[in-house]
Amino acid sequence: MTESVGEENPPIATGTRLAIVRHGEAWCNLEQFIGGPKSCRGLTPRGQRQAHVLRERLERTGELAHASALWTSDLPRAIETARIVGEGLIGLEFQQSEGLSERDAGEADGMFWRDIPAQYGRSATPGDFPDEPLGPGGESWIAFVDRATAELNRLVHANPGELTLVVAHGGIIDASLIRFLQLPEHGSQIRLHAEHTSITEWHFTGRKWRLVRYNDFSHLSEPPHASELLAPPPEWVHTER
Repeated sequence: MTESVGEENPPIATGTRLAIVRHGEAWCNLEQFIGGPKSCRGLTPRGQRQAHVLRERLERTGELAHASALWTSDLPRAIETARIVGEGLIGLEFQQSEGLSERDAGEADGMFWRDIPAQYGRSATPGDFPDEPLGPGGESWIAFVDRATAELNRLVHANPGELTLVVAHGGIIDASLIRFLQLPEHGSQIRLHAEHTSITEWHFTGRKWRLVRYNDFSHLSEPPHASELLAPPPEWVHTER
């Protein structure tokens, strides 16, 4: 049994699986700047350790060993994570896709998140201004979610009935949740935050996408501190995805 996801797309095969891994901690996360193609400097040492720990987990458990394809965005932090994690998946080389990149910030690439409100007169939180680009020449939130979802659909269509593994960004994970679960108002009513190197997994039942797991970072020995989870951030804070 299959189901079409749109007139322009072929049906998705029953049993198709998609696993999305968020990259490890990057310098843009640590220093709180917008890490686009011009400014992303890859993973911090902690982020590299996180990716190695995930690789060790996958080698030990074999939970994603049957993946037939490994894709990553074209940003350094995702490529570096995929290179490390891919070592734990024998015979599986990663391919890059611009469609899996984080939201294009345009001229805001490299800016500190705290400077966005003063520079552009509005919040940088995803969904608050869904029709407006983050910076001049960038993507709106709606355009990003549509682009990310279209690319995920393209990749799973290429591997019907199989597991596709994607190493990308928190925004890509957010987009999958918003569109696959059909969340209203482009997800603006909730605040999502997948942890670094966490796994989010989907399974297509023949009628719809079923969320198998979200934000599985059980392999990390350094989980978020309780204070980070409970304390509300300042209004300007938006952690780079």
